[in-house]
Amino acid sequence: MKINWGTAIVLVFIGFISFILYFVVKMNTNTNYEHDLVTEDYYKQELAFQNEINAEKNSKALRKDIIVKKTAKGLVISFPEDKNYSDISGTISLYRPSNKKLDFEIPISLSASELIIEDKNLLEGRWNITIDWKYDNISYLYKKSLTY
Repeated sequence: MKINWGTAIVLVFIGFISFILYFVVKMNTNTNYEHDLVTEDYYKQELAFQNEINAEKNSKALRKDIIVKKTAKGLVISFPEDKNYSDISGTISLYRPSNKKLDFEIPISLSASELIIEDKNLLEGRWNITIDWKYDNISYLYKKSLTY
């Protein structure tokens, strides 16, 4: 049987489309290739974005901002010493871009001006830390990306 050039082009197109569709179906059905959103309530967070901008401005206006450093004990978060640590409230969110299951949140409850997050909670790799805290009804926001 002889195949003319028109039939050959159609067969190549069908083969190429089949190849692409195979990978699209495989990527959508295989659980190894999860493609989650950064957050589940994305649109709700976008509506509160101006509050986040204002809180970051408040944080940058401080004489001393929060200091985050890695030590042998774990991750040490030092709050400004000119603030009364017992009046500070809020949450610390640790977000792992590579694995949603490792994300966690810690409420801020201070007995000193420092808070320690132990090594057992943090695996090696990249983490995004967000500290959303309040002092005297003023919101502050600290964001940092770190490699642990």
